[in-house]
Amino acid sequence: MMLPLFITLADDSWQRAHYALIVAAGALSLGRTVTIFAGGRSVHALAKDWSGLKDITSDAELDSRGVPSFRDLRDAVVELGAHLMVCETGLALTGLTPDTLCETVSVRGIVAFLEQAGDRPILAL
Repeated sequence: MMLPLFITLADDSWQRAHYALIVAAGALSLGRTVTIFAGGRSVHALAKDWSGLKDITSDAELDSRGVPSFRDLRDAVVELGAHLMVCETGLALTGLTPDTLCETVSVRGIVAFLEQAGDRPILAL
């Protein structure tokens, strides 16, 4: 049995969010359960409109290079069953509200994420 994967994001880097989605999709394809927790300004990564992230490479440019787009990756991790969580404090910091988030995202605190992870490793990107 493979251990679940717990990923946390903490800043508004598009590159880190994109890579977190790549790692999550890979782990999910291998049958691992995955939880992504977005804290601070990284909550933009799990909003319907992720334009609040910094240094975005457009999906069109990624598609032209044969790289999975942000939208495609995020849709894939949702379809594959990832647990997506955003920090309550991150929402307050960014001014986002629960209705601006993707529909499968839950709003939780860091304690809930840490409790779920237990003593298993957490990948911070």
